[in-house]
Amino acid sequence: MSTSDNVFVAAGDSVAEVADWLAEVLGLDTVADADLKDDERLFRRSARTGSGAVGILVRPNGFVVVDPEPDEVQAIDRYPIDVGVRLVGTKDEEWQLRETTAIFDDLVTARPDVPALFVHNLDTLVSAHLPGAGTHTFAPPITPDAEDIDTWRPWVVG
Repeated sequence: MSTSDNVFVAAGDSVAEVADWLAEVLGLDTVADADLKDDERLFRRSARTGSGAVGILVRPNGFVVVDPEPDEVQAIDRYPIDVGVRLVGTKDEEWQLRETTAIFDDLVTARPDVPALFVHNLDTLVSAHLPGAGTHTFAPPITPDAEDIDTWRPWVVG
């Protein structure tokens, strides 16, 4: 069962700058955590689709394969910022998906100029937003991996 989802963004800003505007557009509260690295920011907000809270970790995208072979290419490779989303204190995959969908939708509405990908459990590409192309939800869901490149390529940063 998935306990976290990711929204990857391709902004020309640093992690700190992205974290600042995300906090503003998503209504996030800063969480102090001594274990955070210098290039990580942790936030919290009330859940939108249930009673509880959501934790949001903004950090560099550590899932990128540098100079990937053709069979290692991923949709997320050109998205330098990872926005990790987790329910606080509970594991509920459907609720997790609803919360991440709300965050993705809020982000796209507030910043339609920023390319974004919503990836569930790091293995399912749920939605993509690309300025000029719009927002697309993949149905049926696909992988963010090379095997589905023909499907996701028109919706991701090239």
